[in-house]
Amino acid sequence: MLAARRKTTLKAIIESALRLEIRTVSEPENPGPARFEVGPFGILRIRKVPGSLPTTLAQVDAARDELEEEEFRRAIHPNRT
Repeated sequence: MLAARRKTTLKAIIESALRLEIRTVSEPENPGPARFEVGPFGILRIRKVPGSLPTTLAQVDAARDELEEEEFRRAIHPNRT
């Protein structure tokens, strides 16, 4: 019924709600603005540097591991910086 009132589809309403949810979750936590940027859908991505080589899977894995380790340290010792 909501889709009919808005003259749109249920799919469009669900997409809009999911984009809003993803955006509100990902915007507050950018672990390193020099390394990462927020994409058009509010999802973090590795910042592109003009003239640099393409990002490899190994680099992505290393960045993910580093972020997970940092998050783990914060969970274990929440009062430390």
